[in-house]
Amino acid sequence: MRTRTVLTVVAAALALSACGTSDPGSESADGGKTRTIEHAMGSTEIPVKPKKVVVLDTDKIDTVMSLGVKPIAAARPDEAELPKYLGDLSDVKVVGTLTAPDTEAIDKLNPDLILGTKFRQEEFYDELSEIAPTVFTEAVGTTWKENFLLDGDAIGKRDKAKDLLDEYETRAKDFGEKLGDASKTTVSIIRFMPDHIRMYGPDSFSGIVVGDTGLARPELQQLKDAKDKRFAELSSEKLDEADADVLFYCAYGEAAAKAQAESTGGSLWKKMSVVKDGNDHEVDDEIWMTGIGVTAANLILDDLEKHVKS
Repeated sequence: MRTRTVLTVVAAALALSACGTSDPGSESADGGKTRTIEHAMGSTEIPVKPKKVVVLDTDKIDTVMSLGVKPIAAARPDEAELPKYLGDLSDVKVVGTLTAPDTEAIDKLNPDLILGTKFRQEEFYDELSEIAPTVFTEAVGTTWKENFLLDGDAIGKRDKAKDLLDEYETRAKDFGEKLGDASKTTVSIIRFMPDHIRMYGPDSFSGIVVGDTGLARPELQQLKDAKDKRFAELSSEKLDEADADVLFYCAYGEAAAKAQAESTGGSLWKKMSVVKDGNDHEVDDEIWMTGIGVTAANLILDDLEKHVKS
């Protein structure tokens, strides 16, 4: 199922109404067609059909690959490499990290479009804009669907992006309906970081995907009183508060993986009813946490279909 989903979403994409397109086609100085995109940092004139795209966040990698466009370069997560779930990216040049893109390396590649996020790379925007037309989305995760449509529009794949998003949402809804009353099943999501543990709420990427199916979240992970409903820290001394009907967990980087191994081998973990019932499942951090795109979302649905039963 997982391989088929990736091939369907990524390869078949070769074939938004997004915030933004205001000019359907003016002429650039070198004779190429351009148009204007409205985005988080203002408005930018970009090529109608960009061919050399640099992406500076993990959702952008998923987006362009899902839409059949391989970037010439990408920034990698601070604690990981470029994602493996999208296939062979060995010919994609790594240009720094999400929080510290290598602008000198980007400049040498002579891109015709740069995609990034205001949340992570705002301080680099002016410099990047001097290199090539640059389009930023506002945030990461919480607005992943809007970001997908905007970025799809920027690379000239607006209609395909809308179709893929519609297909994903239909699939998520259908899965929830097959469960009967999905709201009666609680799904817990936690992530081991190098120095702490996080529980993920309804506004996180994976939380949104789970929510799209109609599955419920444990009371604690609804983050009702929090301003930021993406995630919150979970004390290692209260790890058993992650209990639910089904539990998904992952680790960000090697140091976090060691912490995860220690915790999952401990007494607090083993005392949870979800663990005793065999309903705790380790998943791919690249997919559940840093993917933040339609291909990753479909792969999360694969995991839900495999492990969540009516």
